[in-house]
Amino acid sequence: MAKVKVGIVGGAGYTAGELIRILLYHPQVTISAVVSSSNAGNPVYQVHDDLVGETDLRFQSDLNGDEEVVFLCLGHGNSRSFLEKNTVPAEAKIIDLSNDFRLNVDKEVAGRSFVYGLPELNKSAIQSAQNIANPGCFATTIQLALLPLAQAGLLTSDVHVSAITGSTGAGQSLSETVHFSWRTNNVSIYKPFTHQHLGEIGESLTQLQPQLEGDIHFIPYRGNFSRGIFASVYTPSELSQEEARKLFKDFYVDAPFTTVSDREIHLKQVVNTNKCVLHVQKIGKQLLITSALDNLVKGASGQAVQNMNLLFGWEENEGLQLKSVAF
Repeated sequence: MAKVKVGIVGGAGYTAGELIRILLYHPQVTISAVVSSSNAGNPVYQVHDDLVGETDLRFQSDLNGDEEVVFLCLGHGNSRSFLEKNTVPAEAKIIDLSNDFRLNVDKEVAGRSFVYGLPELNKSAIQSAQNIANPGCFATTIQLALLPLAQAGLLTSDVHVSAITGSTGAGQSLSETVHFSWRTNNVSIYKPFTHQHLGEIGESLTQLQPQLEGDIHFIPYRGNFSRGIFASVYTPSELSQEEARKLFKDFYVDAPFTTVSDREIHLKQVVNTNKCVLHVQKIGKQLLITSALDNLVKGASGQAVQNMNLLFGWEENEGLQLKSVAF
């Protein structure tokens, strides 16, 4: 059977680099084009130097036009502009990694309608979709910590979230807060209570629990490491610890990449993988859920490949059997 042709637009960024790394060894696809207007003609490994010796692909200025699935790895706001200004074959599937189409109010563009691509929530809708809005990295981490409670109608109080992310979460563009001298040996908060991922989190939770009670109070932290997200999520609950763990394990029984651990978790369990690992414990009246994933894999490119697998009817974990680096 012929392999599916894949195009990647915005090929010089971190998420594109992760996509290429994964897709080079995906058994069902071949990378047809990696588009970066500023790097056109140059070898891909000159930008993504972890790929030296792995591929002879070169950046192109445009797609070839025969791609069967296109990943948009453009900056926020640029995916909509790209689709308005460029022609992508109507039969081509699109998976967008920006925040342009994640909210219901934004899901339509250029005759296309996007489905929110969180497989643990929308697997059936993804399987029959043409266009996917890949979730945000913080949003994925936090939603996976809360979906079982929403499904059971148990989000009845305020939810408090503290989550720390690595520097790759800010993208490849240089700024003061990703500069080594600033970031190393340092921790800071940003966008407290106003982070852009709160919108998609709210829409997903109300999809499961329409009468959502309470607010989500989210404090994001910048961490002095390069990749990964670790979130602490807590809310009052009448559930016992045993009841809560059963609720979570039952909810994710068919989710190949979301695991509920009986032991406390740490970030190295998930870095370089498409896994999200959760831990649930009851302390006093508070139910505490810790959630960890790699912001560039399960939080971005790995989840995008997971969505592609669902779109084409392949095994959900095809090409995503990645090993964490525990030491």
